[in-house]
Amino acid sequence: MRVIAGTARSVPLLSRDGLDTRPTADRVKQAMFNIIQFEIEGRQVLDLFGGSGQLAIEALSRGAAGAVIVDESKEAVSIIRQNLTKTKLSERAEVVCSDYMEYLHHAKKRFDLVFLDPPYREKTLENALNRISEIDILKSGAIIVCEKSVEKVLPDSFGAIRKTGEYRYGATGVTIYRAGALT
Repeated sequence: MRVIAGTARSVPLLSRDGLDTRPTADRVKQAMFNIIQFEIEGRQVLDLFGGSGQLAIEALSRGAAGAVIVDESKEAVSIIRQNLTKTKLSERAEVVCSDYMEYLHHAKKRFDLVFLDPPYREKTLENALNRISEIDILKSGAIIVCEKSVEKVLPDSFGAIRKTGEYRYGATGVTIYRAGALT
């Protein structure tokens, strides 16, 4: 696993061992970033299920202004911080050790780009999207990039958040949502 493009291009990233973390495959990550490539520069990013931090780190490497990376695991938070140090992107990122719902309950910042790549179990993705649609953390036109198993079918909307694209990469699905009016 490595950073694909930008200022930290080719820097290898650490990840947790075991089944708790499922790093995004390079080809899926490349495809995701091809979809949003012109909408990263200067944006504020939320990576709600950080894992290794690779999605937020990729966005920062490609010019995002800042990122908040959330994970409930202390081990994951440690790895995220190490990866930010390796990529020299620490100054533009905040790492939060918290459950995703707890973070959303107290969130004060607003974001342009949100990555949701939770474990492929239960209704975590739907719960996160529902909660995000109920609170004021998205800027107008914000993009939400969801990684999921291809078997999971997501609704066309969550409140004012509307599905704008679905993509398949082997067993991995990517769904794109947008919030409110486009800017």
